[in-house]
Amino acid sequence: MDALDPTYTDPDKYKTIFENERVRVLDYRDTPGLRRNHIGIPTVLLLTLFNFRRRLTVGDDVKEVALEAGRALWRPAEIHVGENIGTTDTHVVFVEMKD
Repeated sequence: MDALDPTYTDPDKYKTIFENERVRVLDYRDTPGLRRNHIGIPTVLLLTLFNFRRRLTVGDDVKEVALEAGRALWRPAEIHVGENIGTTDTHVVFVEMKD
């Protein structure tokens, strides 16, 4: 298993809910104040289920984002660290592309 796979680095937050030869679908949840380990993600479709605020660190680039529930976002592959900096839980579904 890849050492940066989020189901390996943070198994308490990431659960695989579907997988086949083309995609893997992960359910992600955390609470305010929690910081994730470094993870590597392939290109993903991100579906937000709750409103939340996060700090994302990609290399030396740090940005804060606020996302509303019901959004769908396309994200390129990257290695990053995430931290819940808001007052609400984070709940997201990741659809990882395998090809």
